[in-house]
Amino acid sequence: MKTMLKDVLLAAFALALCAAPAAAEDVKAGDLVISQAWSRATPGGAKVAGGYLTIGNKGTTADRLVSVSADIAGKTEVHEMAMDNGVMKMRPLDKGLVIDAGKTVKLAPGGNHLMLQELKGPFKQGDKVPVTLEFEKAGKVAVSLDVQGVGAQAPGDGGHMMKKMPDHSGMKM
Repeated sequence: MKTMLKDVLLAAFALALCAAPAAAEDVKAGDLVISQAWSRATPGGAKVAGGYLTIGNKGTTADRLVSVSADIAGKTEVHEMAMDNGVMKMRPLDKGLVIDAGKTVKLAPGGNHLMLQELKGPFKQGDKVPVTLEFEKAGKVAVSLDVQGVGAQAPGDGGHMMKKMPDHSGMKM
């Protein structure tokens, strides 16, 4: 009986490993560590998608994310979302995004994020979308966004959670 239980548990563990989504690898560029790079699947015909990631600065001087590019998008920008007199507003960060020394900056739904516009194709769950981040000091850094489900709120959630913040994937710009 113990042997059978052990075999069932091992099989369940192996199945869980196979079913778990592959996590994006951390990317190091100078003093920066970029992790948890992800996006959401887009519905058919969507022309806009958001990109999310975490940037840690392990150095002693600040760096700045000055631009982003992606072959799948005609236009890409670094955006912020912020409340202004009770209204959520989104705008590009024309001067980039500062990553202070010793700090971590998280780009996430409802806050700072990458904005990929004029999409040339849909993002499908399980895809990896290559993007290039350009930093003032660390230079150009290639990362891949792991595409999660349409309603995902974080990497690895697969889109099963209820949406808590606005989703840009259906916007037409």
